[in-house]
Amino acid sequence: MYYSNGNYEAFARPEKPAGVDRKSAYLVGSGLAALSAACFLVRDGQMKGEHIHILEELDIAGGACDGINDPQKGFIIRGGREMENHFECLWDLFHSIPSIENPEHSVLDEYYWLNKHDPNYSLQRATVNRGQDAHTDGKFALSDKASMEIVKLFLTRDEDLYDKKITDVFTEEFFQSNFWLYWQTMFAFETWHSALEMKLYIQRFIHHIGGLPDFSALKFTKYNQYESLILPMIKYLEDHNVQFQYNTRVTNVRFEFRDGRKIARQILCVHDGREEAIDLIEDDLVFVTNGSCTENSTLGDNDTAPEMKTRPGEGGCWQLWKNIAAQDPAFGRPEKFCGNIEKTYWESATVTTLDDRIPPYLEKICKRDPFAGKVTTGGIVTCKDSSWLMSWTINRQPHFKEQPKGQLVVWVYGLYGDRPGDFVKKPMRECTGAEIAMEWLYHVGVPESEIEDMALNSARTIPCMMPYITAFFMPRTAGDRPKVVPEGCVNFAFIGQFADTVRDTVFTTEYSVRTAMEAVYTLLDVDRGVPEVWGSCYDIRVLLDSTSKMMDGKKLEDIKLPFVAEFLGKHALKKVDGTIIMELLQRYGLV
Repeated sequence: MYYSNGNYEAFARPEKPAGVDRKSAYLVGSGLAALSAACFLVRDGQMKGEHIHILEELDIAGGACDGINDPQKGFIIRGGREMENHFECLWDLFHSIPSIENPEHSVLDEYYWLNKHDPNYSLQRATVNRGQDAHTDGKFALSDKASMEIVKLFLTRDEDLYDKKITDVFTEEFFQSNFWLYWQTMFAFETWHSALEMKLYIQRFIHHIGGLPDFSALKFTKYNQYESLILPMIKYLEDHNVQFQYNTRVTNVRFEFRDGRKIARQILCVHDGREEAIDLIEDDLVFVTNGSCTENSTLGDNDTAPEMKTRPGEGGCWQLWKNIAAQDPAFGRPEKFCGNIEKTYWESATVTTLDDRIPPYLEKICKRDPFAGKVTTGGIVTCKDSSWLMSWTINRQPHFKEQPKGQLVVWVYGLYGDRPGDFVKKPMRECTGAEIAMEWLYHVGVPESEIEDMALNSARTIPCMMPYITAFFMPRTAGDRPKVVPEGCVNFAFIGQFADTVRDTVFTTEYSVRTAMEAVYTLLDVDRGVPEVWGSCYDIRVLLDSTSKMMDGKKLEDIKLPFVAEFLGKHALKKVDGTIIMELLQRYGLV
Protein backbone atom coordinates (compact mmCIF):
# COMPACT_ATOMS: atom_id res chain seq x y z
CA MET A 1 0.00 0.00 0.00
CA TYR A 2 1.29 3.46 -0.88
CA TYR A 3 -0.05 7.01 -0.96
CA SER A 4 -0.64 9.10 -4.07
CA ASN A 5 -1.93 12.55 -4.95
CA GLY A 6 -3.26 14.31 -7.99
CA ASN A 7 -5.86 12.92 -10.37
CA TYR A 8 -3.73 10.44 -12.35
CA GLU A 9 -4.34 7.55 -9.98
CA ALA A 10 -7.65 8.94 -8.74
CA PHE A 11 -9.14 8.23 -12.18
CA ALA A 12 -7.37 4.90 -12.72
CA ARG A 13 -8.85 1.44 -12.24
CA PRO A 14 -6.49 -1.12 -10.73
CA GLU A 15 -5.85 -4.47 -12.34
CA LYS A 16 -7.46 -7.47 -10.70
CA PRO A 17 -5.27 -8.58 -7.76
CA ALA A 18 -3.59 -11.95 -8.17
CA GLY A 19 -5.41 -14.84 -6.51
CA VAL A 20 -8.45 -12.80 -5.44
CA ASP A 21 -10.92 -15.39 -6.78
CA ARG A 22 -9.81 -17.92 -4.18
CA LYS A 23 -10.02 -15.46 -1.31
CA SER A 24 -12.86 -14.66 1.08
CA ALA A 25 -13.38 -11.79 3.51
CA TYR A 26 -15.03 -11.49 6.93
CA LEU A 27 -15.88 -8.04 8.23
CA VAL A 28 -16.71 -7.64 11.92
CA GLY A 29 -19.24 -4.83 12.33
CA SER A 30 -21.28 -2.99 9.71
CA GLY A 31 -20.48 0.64 10.41
CA LEU A 32 -19.09 3.02 7.83
CA ALA A 33 -15.59 1.49 8.01
CA ALA A 34 -16.75 -2.08 7.42
CA LEU A 35 -19.21 -1.15 4.67
CA SER A 36 -16.47 0.90 2.99
CA ALA A 37 -14.05 -1.99 3.19
CA ALA A 38 -16.64 -4.26 1.57
CA CYS A 39 -17.17 -1.70 -1.21
CA PHE A 40 -13.41 -1.47 -1.86
CA LEU A 41 -13.18 -5.27 -1.90
CA VAL A 42 -15.86 -5.31 -4.62
CA ARG A 43 -14.79 -2.27 -6.64
CA ASP A 44 -10.99 -2.30 -6.47
CA GLY A 45 -10.26 -5.78 -5.16
CA GLN A 46 -12.76 -7.26 -7.63
CA MET A 47 -13.64 -9.93 -5.08
CA LYS A 48 -16.84 -11.86 -5.67
CA GLY A 49 -19.61 -10.48 -3.48
CA GLU A 50 -20.69 -13.91 -2.29
CA HIS A 51 -17.18 -14.33 -0.83
CA ILE A 52 -17.66 -11.27 1.42
CA HIS A 53 -19.37 -11.79 4.78
CA ILE A 54 -20.42 -8.93 7.10
CA LEU A 55 -21.01 -10.02 10.70
CA GLU A 56 -23.12 -7.54 12.67
CA GLU A 57 -24.16 -7.76 16.33
CA LEU A 58 -27.38 -5.75 15.84
CA ASP A 59 -30.25 -6.29 13.42
CA ILE A 60 -29.41 -3.14 11.44
CA ALA A 61 -26.29 -1.85 9.70
CA GLY A 62 -24.75 1.60 9.93
CA GLY A 63 -22.91 1.74 13.25
CA ALA A 64 -22.60 5.33 14.46
CA CYS A 65 -24.01 6.68 11.17
CA ASP A 66 -27.60 6.37 12.26
CA GLY A 67 -31.00 7.94 11.77
CA ILE A 68 -34.10 5.91 12.54
CA ASN A 69 -37.82 6.36 13.05
CA ASP A 70 -38.55 4.18 16.04
CA PRO A 71 -42.22 3.06 16.07
CA GLN A 72 -42.50 3.76 19.82
CA LYS A 73 -40.14 6.71 20.34
CA GLY A 74 -40.12 8.57 17.02
CA PHE A 75 -37.19 10.08 15.12
CA ILE A 76 -33.74 9.49 16.63
CA ILE A 77 -30.30 10.76 15.63
CA ARG A 78 -27.42 10.24 18.03
CA GLY A 79 -25.24 12.73 16.17
CA GLY A 80 -24.35 14.21 12.81
CA ARG A 81 -21.41 14.20 10.44
CA GLU A 82 -19.63 17.35 9.32
CA MET A 83 -17.84 16.88 6.00
CA GLU A 84 -15.61 18.95 3.74
CA ASN A 85 -14.28 18.88 0.20
CA HIS A 86 -10.90 17.35 1.08
CA PHE A 87 -12.16 14.03 2.40
CA GLU A 88 -10.18 12.36 -0.35
CA CYS A 89 -10.98 8.71 0.40
CA LEU A 90 -14.66 9.34 1.15
CA TRP A 91 -15.28 11.02 -2.19
CA ASP A 92 -13.13 8.43 -4.00
CA LEU A 93 -15.60 5.85 -2.70
CA PHE A 94 -18.89 7.70 -3.10
CA HIS A 95 -18.30 8.67 -6.71
CA SER A 96 -18.81 4.92 -7.35
CA ILE A 97 -21.91 4.39 -5.20
CA PRO A 98 -25.19 4.98 -7.10
CA SER A 99 -27.80 7.24 -5.57
CA ILE A 100 -30.94 5.46 -4.41
CA GLU A 101 -33.20 8.30 -5.56
CA ASN A 102 -31.46 8.73 -8.94
CA PRO A 103 -29.45 5.57 -9.76
CA GLU A 104 -27.96 7.14 -12.92
CA HIS A 105 -26.12 9.55 -10.61
CA SER A 106 -23.65 8.82 -7.83
CA VAL A 107 -24.01 9.78 -4.17
CA LEU A 108 -21.17 12.24 -4.77
CA ASP A 109 -23.01 13.81 -7.71
CA GLU A 110 -26.07 14.45 -5.55
CA TYR A 111 -24.00 15.75 -2.68
CA TYR A 112 -21.94 18.04 -4.93
CA TRP A 113 -24.96 19.59 -6.64
CA LEU A 114 -26.81 20.01 -3.34
CA ASN A 115 -23.96 21.92 -1.69
CA LYS A 116 -23.30 23.99 -4.81
CA HIS A 117 -26.92 25.13 -5.00
CA ASP A 118 -27.35 25.49 -1.23
CA PRO A 119 -23.95 26.27 0.33
CA ASN A 120 -23.59 25.94 4.06
CA TYR A 121 -22.91 28.83 6.43
CA SER A 122 -24.21 30.01 9.78
CA LEU A 123 -25.84 33.39 10.40
CA GLN A 124 -25.60 33.14 14.20
CA ARG A 125 -22.96 30.88 15.69
CA ALA A 126 -23.61 31.48 19.40
CA THR A 127 -26.21 32.98 21.73
CA VAL A 128 -26.32 34.41 25.24
CA ASN A 129 -29.12 35.70 27.46
CA ARG A 130 -31.72 33.26 26.17
CA GLY A 131 -31.39 33.53 22.42
CA GLN A 132 -29.64 36.86 21.99
CA ASP A 133 -26.70 37.14 19.60
CA ALA A 134 -23.44 36.46 21.47
CA HIS A 135 -21.66 38.68 18.93
CA THR A 136 -18.71 36.43 18.32
CA ASP A 137 -18.89 38.26 14.97
CA GLY A 138 -16.57 35.88 13.16
CA LYS A 139 -13.67 36.81 15.43
CA PHE A 140 -11.30 34.41 17.17
CA ALA A 141 -10.40 36.88 19.94
CA LEU A 142 -7.02 35.27 20.55
CA SER A 143 -4.43 37.10 22.60
CA ASP A 144 -0.86 37.22 21.28
CA LYS A 145 0.08 34.64 23.90
CA ALA A 146 -2.77 32.28 22.92
CA SER A 147 -1.90 32.69 19.23
CA MET A 148 1.67 31.69 19.93
CA GLU A 149 0.50 28.64 21.90
CA ILE A 150 -1.39 27.47 18.79
CA VAL A 151 1.67 28.05 16.60
CA LYS A 152 3.87 26.17 19.06
CA LEU A 153 1.46 23.22 19.14
CA PHE A 154 1.28 23.20 15.33
CA LEU A 155 5.08 22.86 15.16
CA THR A 156 5.47 20.28 17.94
CA ARG A 157 6.52 16.72 17.04
CA ASP A 158 3.93 14.00 17.61
CA GLU A 159 6.14 12.09 20.01
CA ASP A 160 6.49 15.15 22.24
CA LEU A 161 2.72 15.13 22.75
CA TYR A 162 2.27 11.48 23.73
CA ASP A 163 -0.05 11.15 26.75
CA LYS A 164 -0.37 14.92 27.10
CA LYS A 165 -3.65 16.73 27.70
CA ILE A 166 -4.83 19.95 26.06
CA THR A 167 -4.33 21.71 29.39
CA ASP A 168 -0.64 20.76 29.19
CA VAL A 169 -0.12 22.97 26.12
CA PHE A 170 -2.57 25.85 26.59
CA THR A 171 -3.08 28.44 29.32
CA GLU A 172 -6.25 30.17 30.52
CA GLU A 173 -5.98 32.98 27.94
CA PHE A 174 -6.54 30.44 25.19
CA PHE A 175 -9.57 28.87 26.90
CA GLN A 176 -11.21 32.31 27.18
CA SER A 177 -11.04 32.88 23.41
CA ASN A 178 -13.75 32.51 20.81
CA PHE A 179 -11.38 30.10 19.05
CA TRP A 180 -11.78 27.60 21.90
CA LEU A 181 -15.56 28.16 22.01
CA TYR A 182 -15.81 27.36 18.30
CA TRP A 183 -13.36 24.50 18.55
CA GLN A 184 -14.62 22.57 21.55
CA THR A 185 -18.28 22.76 20.56
CA MET A 186 -17.72 21.95 16.89
CA PHE A 187 -15.44 18.96 17.50
CA ALA A 188 -16.49 18.01 21.09
CA PHE A 189 -13.02 18.45 22.57
CA GLU A 190 -12.67 18.71 26.34
CA THR A 191 -9.72 20.24 28.18
CA TRP A 192 -8.55 16.81 29.37
CA HIS A 193 -8.47 15.33 25.86
CA SER A 194 -5.37 14.59 23.82
CA ALA A 195 -3.10 17.48 22.86
CA LEU A 196 -1.83 15.29 20.04
CA GLU A 197 -5.33 14.89 18.57
CA MET A 198 -5.87 18.63 18.77
CA LYS A 199 -2.60 19.26 16.96
CA LEU A 200 -3.56 16.79 14.24
CA TYR A 201 -6.91 18.55 13.83
CA ILE A 202 -5.24 21.96 13.48
CA GLN A 203 -2.85 20.62 10.86
CA ARG A 204 -5.52 18.61 9.03
CA PHE A 205 -8.01 21.47 8.73
CA ILE A 206 -5.70 24.49 8.62
CA HIS A 207 -7.21 25.36 5.24
CA HIS A 208 -10.58 25.85 6.95
CA ILE A 209 -9.54 28.19 9.75
CA GLY A 210 -11.31 31.05 8.01
CA GLY A 211 -14.53 29.02 7.79
CA LEU A 212 -14.50 27.94 11.43
CA PRO A 213 -16.51 30.87 12.87
CA ASP A 214 -19.45 30.52 10.46
CA PHE A 215 -19.17 26.86 9.32
CA SER A 216 -18.71 27.88 5.69
CA ALA A 217 -16.00 25.19 5.67
CA LEU A 218 -18.61 22.45 6.04
CA LYS A 219 -20.93 20.49 3.80
CA PHE A 220 -23.86 18.30 4.82
CA THR A 221 -25.98 15.53 3.30
CA LYS A 222 -29.58 16.00 2.19
CA TYR A 223 -31.05 13.69 4.82
CA ASN A 224 -29.72 12.02 7.94
CA GLN A 225 -26.49 10.09 7.48
CA TYR A 226 -28.18 6.68 7.53
CA GLU A 227 -30.46 7.44 4.60
CA SER A 228 -27.93 9.56 2.69
CA LEU A 229 -24.78 7.45 3.12
CA ILE A 230 -25.44 4.02 4.62
CA LEU A 231 -28.48 2.86 2.63
CA PRO A 232 -26.85 3.50 -0.78
CA MET A 233 -23.82 1.48 0.33
CA ILE A 234 -25.99 -1.40 1.54
CA LYS A 235 -27.88 -1.48 -1.75
CA TYR A 236 -24.61 -1.41 -3.72
CA LEU A 237 -23.27 -4.35 -1.69
CA GLU A 238 -26.49 -6.34 -1.86
CA ASP A 239 -26.60 -5.81 -5.62
CA HIS A 240 -23.14 -7.45 -5.70
CA ASN A 241 -24.34 -10.39 -3.56
CA VAL A 242 -22.37 -9.46 -0.43
CA GLN A 243 -23.59 -11.54 2.50
CA PHE A 244 -25.00 -9.75 5.59
CA GLN A 245 -25.36 -11.79 8.78
CA TYR A 246 -27.09 -9.91 11.59
CA ASN A 247 -27.52 -10.80 15.28
CA THR A 248 -23.93 -12.05 15.30
CA ARG A 249 -21.65 -10.91 18.12
CA VAL A 250 -18.00 -11.72 17.46
CA THR A 251 -16.20 -12.41 20.74
CA ASN A 252 -12.64 -13.17 19.59
CA VAL A 253 -10.31 -13.75 16.66
CA ARG A 254 -7.70 -16.38 17.42
CA PHE A 255 -4.25 -16.13 15.88
CA GLU A 256 -1.42 -18.45 15.02
CA PHE A 257 2.04 -16.93 15.52
CA ARG A 258 4.74 -18.54 13.41
CA ASP A 259 8.13 -17.25 12.20
CA GLY A 260 7.15 -13.63 12.81
CA ARG A 261 3.87 -14.05 10.93
CA LYS A 262 0.49 -13.45 12.55
CA ILE A 263 -2.28 -15.46 10.94
CA ALA A 264 -5.97 -15.16 11.88
CA ARG A 265 -7.14 -18.78 12.25
CA GLN A 266 -10.59 -18.66 13.84
CA ILE A 267 -13.48 -16.30 14.46
CA LEU A 268 -15.50 -17.01 17.59
CA CYS A 269 -19.02 -15.58 17.66
CA VAL A 270 -22.52 -15.91 19.07
CA HIS A 271 -25.13 -16.07 16.31
CA ASP A 272 -28.82 -15.98 17.27
CA GLY A 273 -27.83 -17.01 20.78
CA ARG A 274 -25.67 -19.98 19.72
CA GLU A 275 -21.88 -20.10 20.01
CA GLU A 276 -20.19 -20.71 16.67
CA ALA A 277 -16.66 -20.86 15.29
CA ILE A 278 -15.54 -19.94 11.78
CA ASP A 279 -12.27 -21.63 10.85
CA LEU A 280 -9.95 -19.61 8.63
CA ILE A 281 -7.18 -20.22 6.15
CA GLU A 282 -4.59 -17.67 5.00
CA ASP A 283 -6.74 -16.75 2.01
CA ASP A 284 -9.53 -15.68 4.40
CA LEU A 285 -9.14 -11.98 5.15
CA VAL A 286 -10.48 -10.56 8.43
CA PHE A 287 -11.32 -6.88 9.03
CA VAL A 288 -12.25 -5.89 12.59
CA THR A 289 -13.75 -2.59 13.69
CA ASN A 290 -12.11 -2.29 17.10
CA GLY A 291 -13.86 -0.03 19.57
CA SER A 292 -16.94 2.12 19.01
CA CYS A 293 -17.98 5.61 20.05
CA THR A 294 -21.65 4.60 20.26
CA GLU A 295 -21.21 1.24 22.03
CA ASN A 296 -23.68 0.72 24.90
CA SER A 297 -25.66 3.85 24.07
CA THR A 298 -28.96 4.03 25.96
CA LEU A 299 -32.13 5.91 25.06
CA GLY A 300 -34.66 7.61 27.25
CA ASP A 301 -37.94 9.21 26.18
CA ASN A 302 -40.04 12.22 27.00
CA ASP A 303 -40.74 10.89 30.50
CA THR A 304 -37.59 8.89 31.22
CA ALA A 305 -33.90 9.72 31.50
CA PRO A 306 -31.49 7.35 29.75
CA GLU A 307 -29.65 5.13 32.19
CA MET A 308 -25.87 5.10 32.45
CA LYS A 309 -25.62 1.34 32.90
CA THR A 310 -22.12 0.88 31.55
CA ARG A 311 -19.06 0.38 33.71
CA PRO A 312 -15.67 1.33 32.26
CA GLY A 313 -14.58 -1.11 29.57
CA GLU A 314 -17.92 -2.84 29.17
CA GLY A 315 -19.38 -3.41 25.71
CA GLY A 316 -19.14 -6.14 23.09
CA CYS A 317 -16.75 -4.35 20.74
CA TRP A 318 -14.45 -3.35 23.59
CA GLN A 319 -14.33 -6.89 24.96
CA LEU A 320 -13.58 -8.20 21.46
CA TRP A 321 -10.66 -5.78 21.14
CA LYS A 322 -9.42 -6.75 24.62
CA ASN A 323 -9.51 -10.44 23.69
CA ILE A 324 -7.58 -9.77 20.49
CA ALA A 325 -5.10 -7.42 22.18
CA ALA A 326 -4.31 -10.00 24.86
CA GLN A 327 -2.65 -12.14 22.17
CA ASP A 328 0.01 -9.64 21.01
CA PRO A 329 1.25 -6.14 21.99
CA ALA A 330 0.91 -4.96 18.37
CA PHE A 331 -2.87 -5.21 18.70
CA GLY A 332 -3.10 -2.09 20.86
CA ARG A 333 -4.22 -1.11 24.35
CA PRO A 334 -8.01 -0.64 24.43
CA GLU A 335 -8.05 0.25 28.13
CA LYS A 336 -6.50 3.63 27.31
CA PHE A 337 -9.72 4.60 25.52
CA CYS A 338 -12.53 2.79 27.34
CA GLY A 339 -11.29 2.93 30.92
CA ASN A 340 -12.66 6.32 32.05
CA ILE A 341 -16.29 6.89 31.12
CA GLU A 342 -16.50 10.13 33.11
CA LYS A 343 -14.01 11.57 30.62
CA THR A 344 -15.51 10.06 27.45
CA TYR A 345 -19.29 10.44 27.76
CA TRP A 346 -21.74 13.10 26.79
CA GLU A 347 -25.41 13.15 25.98
CA SER A 348 -27.46 14.20 22.99
CA ALA A 349 -31.18 14.47 22.32
CA THR A 350 -33.46 14.48 19.29
CA VAL A 351 -36.26 17.02 19.54
CA THR A 352 -39.19 16.72 17.12
CA THR A 353 -41.48 19.74 17.05
CA LEU A 354 -45.14 18.81 16.75
CA ASP A 355 -46.89 22.12 16.00
CA ASP A 356 -46.20 25.75 15.10
CA ARG A 357 -45.36 27.09 18.57
CA ILE A 358 -41.58 26.42 18.77
CA PRO A 359 -40.37 27.12 15.18
CA PRO A 360 -40.69 30.95 15.36
CA TYR A 361 -38.13 31.06 18.19
CA LEU A 362 -35.73 28.97 16.13
CA GLU A 363 -36.24 31.06 13.01
CA LYS A 364 -35.42 34.21 14.98
CA ILE A 365 -32.02 32.75 15.93
CA CYS A 366 -31.03 31.04 12.68
CA LYS A 367 -32.48 33.90 10.58
CA ARG A 368 -33.87 31.44 8.02
CA ASP A 369 -37.17 29.67 7.42
CA PRO A 370 -36.59 26.17 8.85
CA PHE A 371 -39.28 24.71 6.58
CA ALA A 372 -37.69 25.98 3.34
CA GLY A 373 -35.84 22.69 2.68
CA LYS A 374 -32.48 24.47 2.67
CA VAL A 375 -29.61 25.16 5.05
CA THR A 376 -31.14 26.33 8.32
CA THR A 377 -28.73 26.85 11.23
CA GLY A 378 -25.74 25.98 9.03
CA GLY A 379 -24.17 23.97 11.85
CA ILE A 380 -24.54 24.06 15.60
CA VAL A 381 -25.71 27.10 17.55
CA THR A 382 -23.95 27.18 20.92
CA CYS A 383 -25.67 28.59 23.98
CA LYS A 384 -22.52 30.23 25.28
CA ASP A 385 -23.84 30.84 28.81
CA SER A 386 -25.41 27.39 29.19
CA SER A 387 -24.24 25.43 32.24
CA TRP A 388 -24.35 22.29 30.10
CA LEU A 389 -22.57 24.12 27.26
CA MET A 390 -25.54 23.16 25.13
CA SER A 391 -25.47 23.35 21.33
CA TRP A 392 -28.21 22.56 18.83
CA THR A 393 -28.67 22.33 15.09
CA ILE A 394 -31.38 22.07 12.47
CA ASN A 395 -30.15 20.45 9.27
CA ARG A 396 -32.02 20.69 6.00
CA GLN A 397 -35.64 19.67 6.57
CA PRO A 398 -37.11 17.17 6.23
CA HIS A 399 -34.19 15.37 7.90
CA PHE A 400 -35.99 12.04 7.31
CA LYS A 401 -37.72 11.13 4.07
CA GLU A 402 -40.85 10.07 5.96
CA GLN A 403 -40.91 13.13 8.24
CA PRO A 404 -44.42 14.66 8.33
CA LYS A 405 -44.90 18.12 6.89
CA GLY A 406 -44.88 20.79 9.57
CA GLN A 407 -42.46 18.97 11.88
CA LEU A 408 -38.82 19.82 12.53
CA VAL A 409 -36.16 17.41 13.76
CA VAL A 410 -33.60 19.20 15.92
CA TRP A 411 -30.42 17.74 17.39
CA VAL A 412 -29.25 18.97 20.81
CA TYR A 413 -26.16 18.05 22.81
CA GLY A 414 -24.41 19.10 26.00
CA LEU A 415 -20.71 18.71 26.81
CA TYR A 416 -21.12 19.03 30.59
CA GLY A 417 -23.69 16.48 31.65
CA ASP A 418 -22.81 16.61 35.36
CA ARG A 419 -23.68 20.29 35.94
CA PRO A 420 -27.13 21.54 37.04
CA GLY A 421 -29.06 23.29 34.28
CA ASP A 422 -30.00 26.96 34.24
CA PHE A 423 -33.77 26.39 34.09
CA VAL A 424 -34.02 22.72 35.04
CA LYS A 425 -31.87 22.61 38.15
CA LYS A 426 -30.63 19.11 37.47
CA PRO A 427 -27.61 17.64 35.66
CA MET A 428 -28.38 16.80 32.05
CA ARG A 429 -27.56 13.14 32.66
CA GLU A 430 -30.47 12.91 35.15
CA CYS A 431 -33.04 14.65 32.94
CA THR A 432 -35.96 13.20 31.03
CA GLY A 433 -36.45 14.16 27.41
CA ALA A 434 -39.06 16.75 28.36
CA GLU A 435 -36.70 18.30 30.93
CA ILE A 436 -33.91 18.55 28.34
CA ALA A 437 -36.41 20.22 25.99
CA MET A 438 -37.30 22.69 28.76
CA GLU A 439 -33.66 23.64 29.25
CA TRP A 440 -33.26 24.06 25.48
CA LEU A 441 -36.44 26.14 25.14
CA TYR A 442 -35.21 28.36 27.96
CA HIS A 443 -31.99 29.07 26.07
CA VAL A 444 -33.76 29.80 22.77
CA GLY A 445 -35.92 32.44 24.46
CA VAL A 446 -39.32 30.86 25.06
CA PRO A 447 -41.14 32.73 27.90
CA GLU A 448 -40.68 30.84 31.14
CA SER A 449 -44.42 30.56 31.70
CA GLU A 450 -44.80 28.61 28.43
CA ILE A 451 -41.72 26.38 28.59
CA GLU A 452 -43.13 23.37 30.41
CA ASP A 453 -46.31 23.20 28.32
CA MET A 454 -44.34 23.46 25.06
CA ALA A 455 -41.85 20.77 26.13
CA LEU A 456 -44.67 18.38 27.02
CA ASN A 457 -47.17 19.08 24.27
CA SER A 458 -45.40 20.79 21.36
CA ALA A 459 -42.32 18.56 21.19
CA ARG A 460 -41.18 14.98 21.61
CA THR A 461 -37.63 14.59 22.91
CA ILE A 462 -35.56 11.40 22.92
CA PRO A 463 -32.30 11.67 24.93
CA CYS A 464 -29.34 9.41 24.26
CA MET A 465 -26.51 8.68 26.70
CA MET A 466 -23.24 7.68 24.99
CA PRO A 467 -20.54 6.43 27.40
CA TYR A 468 -17.72 6.29 24.83
CA ILE A 469 -18.60 9.10 22.42
CA THR A 470 -15.20 10.82 22.69
CA ALA A 471 -13.12 7.79 23.66
CA PHE A 472 -10.82 8.28 20.67
CA PHE A 473 -9.78 11.71 22.03
CA MET A 474 -8.24 10.30 25.20
CA PRO A 475 -4.51 11.04 25.63
CA ARG A 476 -2.46 8.30 24.00
CA THR A 477 1.04 7.22 23.13
CA ALA A 478 2.61 5.10 20.40
CA GLY A 479 1.07 1.64 20.18
CA ASP A 480 -2.17 2.43 22.03
CA ARG A 481 -4.00 2.39 18.72
CA PRO A 482 -2.94 -0.59 16.59
CA LYS A 483 -1.78 -0.03 13.03
CA VAL A 484 -4.36 -0.71 10.33
CA VAL A 485 -2.37 -3.81 9.43
CA PRO A 486 -0.19 -4.62 12.46
CA GLU A 487 3.35 -5.72 11.75
CA GLY A 488 3.52 -9.37 10.70
CA CYS A 489 -0.21 -9.75 10.02
CA VAL A 490 -0.89 -11.87 6.95
CA ASN A 491 -4.67 -11.82 6.67
CA PHE A 492 -5.92 -9.43 9.34
CA ALA A 493 -6.56 -5.67 9.66
CA PHE A 494 -8.12 -3.20 12.06
CA ILE A 495 -10.44 -0.55 10.62
CA GLY A 496 -12.34 2.41 12.01
CA GLN A 497 -11.70 5.18 14.50
CA PHE A 498 -9.38 3.20 16.80
CA ALA A 499 -7.03 1.93 14.10
CA ASP A 500 -3.93 4.02 13.52
CA THR A 501 -2.95 5.74 10.30
CA VAL A 502 -0.75 8.75 9.66
CA ARG A 503 -1.80 12.42 9.68
CA ASP A 504 -5.56 11.93 9.50
CA THR A 505 -8.03 12.78 12.27
CA VAL A 506 -10.50 10.59 14.15
CA PHE A 507 -14.20 11.40 14.67
CA THR A 508 -14.63 11.90 10.92
CA THR A 509 -16.27 9.89 8.17
CA GLU A 510 -13.02 10.23 6.24
CA TYR A 511 -11.06 8.35 8.90
CA SER A 512 -13.38 5.35 8.73
CA VAL A 513 -13.17 5.20 4.94
CA ARG A 514 -9.41 5.81 4.86
CA THR A 515 -8.61 2.96 7.26
CA ALA A 516 -10.90 0.67 5.26
CA MET A 517 -9.19 1.61 2.00
CA GLU A 518 -5.71 1.14 3.45
CA ALA A 519 -6.66 -2.24 4.92
CA VAL A 520 -8.12 -3.61 1.67
CA TYR A 521 -5.29 -2.27 -0.49
CA THR A 522 -2.68 -3.75 1.87
CA LEU A 523 -4.14 -7.24 2.32
CA LEU A 524 -5.10 -7.63 -1.33
CA ASP A 525 -2.05 -5.80 -2.69
CA VAL A 526 -4.25 -3.54 -4.81
CA ASP A 527 -1.99 -1.71 -7.26
CA ARG A 528 -3.45 1.77 -6.91
CA GLY A 529 -2.48 4.59 -4.57
CA VAL A 530 -4.53 5.51 -1.51
CA PRO A 531 -5.07 9.30 -1.72
CA GLU A 532 -2.82 10.97 0.81
CA VAL A 533 -4.24 13.32 3.44
CA TRP A 534 -4.66 16.75 1.89
CA GLY A 535 -1.39 18.62 2.35
CA SER A 536 -2.68 22.08 3.25
CA CYS A 537 -0.41 22.29 6.30
CA TYR A 538 2.57 22.29 3.89
CA ASP A 539 1.17 25.04 1.64
CA ILE A 540 2.68 28.46 2.42
CA ARG A 541 -0.39 30.19 0.95
CA VAL A 542 -2.70 28.36 3.34
CA LEU A 543 -0.40 29.00 6.30
CA LEU A 544 -0.26 32.73 5.61
CA ASP A 545 -3.99 32.99 4.99
CA SER A 546 -4.91 31.05 8.15
CA THR A 547 -2.43 33.10 10.20
CA SER A 548 -4.06 36.31 9.02
CA LYS A 549 -7.57 35.09 9.79
CA MET A 550 -6.58 33.62 13.15
CA MET A 551 -5.20 37.04 14.20
CA ASP A 552 -8.49 38.75 13.23
CA GLY A 553 -6.68 40.91 10.69
CA LYS A 554 -3.81 42.14 12.87
CA LYS A 555 -0.51 42.74 11.10
CA LEU A 556 2.68 40.92 12.02
CA GLU A 557 4.25 44.08 13.36
CA ASP A 558 1.28 44.56 15.73
CA ILE A 559 1.97 41.34 17.63
CA LYS A 560 3.90 42.21 20.79
CA LEU A 561 6.10 39.15 21.06
CA PRO A 562 9.89 38.84 20.80
CA PHE A 563 9.82 36.36 17.94
CA VAL A 564 8.00 38.87 15.72
CA ALA A 565 10.68 41.50 16.22
CA GLU A 566 13.29 38.90 15.39
CA PHE A 567 11.29 37.74 12.37
CA LEU A 568 10.85 41.22 11.00
CA GLY A 569 14.25 42.56 12.05
CA LYS A 570 15.29 46.11 11.40
CA HIS A 571 15.71 45.65 7.68
CA ALA A 572 13.88 42.35 7.07
CA LEU A 573 10.85 43.80 5.30
CA LYS A 574 13.07 46.07 3.24
CA LYS A 575 15.06 43.05 2.07
CA VAL A 576 12.00 41.15 0.85
CA ASP A 577 10.40 44.20 -0.76
CA GLY A 578 9.82 43.54 -4.44
CA THR A 579 10.00 39.75 -4.01
CA ILE A 580 7.36 37.02 -4.06
CA ILE A 581 7.64 36.89 -0.25
CA MET A 582 6.41 40.46 0.10
CA GLU A 583 3.70 39.77 -2.47
CA LEU A 584 2.44 36.85 -0.42
CA LEU A 585 2.57 38.80 2.86
CA GLN A 586 0.56 41.60 1.25
CA ARG A 587 -1.91 39.24 -0.42
CA TYR A 588 -2.88 37.71 2.88
CA GLY A 589 -2.96 40.96 4.82
CA LEU A 590 0.00 40.29 7.10
CA VAL A 591 1.79 43.57 6.31
